[in-house]
Amino acid sequence: MASPIQTPQGRRGAGEKRSRREVARTSALVVLAVLVTLFAVLNTAKVKVDWIFGSGEAPLIVVIVVSLLVGVILTHFAERRGSKRR
Repeated sequence: MASPIQTPQGRRGAGEKRSRREVARTSALVVLAVLVTLFAVLNTAKVKVDWIFGSGEAPLIVVIVVSLLVGVILTHFAERRGSKRR
């Protein structure tokens, strides 16, 4: 006998179908993962990076990801600081 599957919405039997929202979310995540993978594979060329104290070479995808992460972190702290002032 199959045991029920625990989901965020509650228990679901083994024969029950997923909601359209779950299927759409999963499909969107798969498409996003494929696009990110293609982006990474297509941007492997080495580029020159000028730092404050020198320069070096790094794969373009690494430069892009590091820039994205720095932007996300700075945005997070700017929003936290802005919400404390209110």
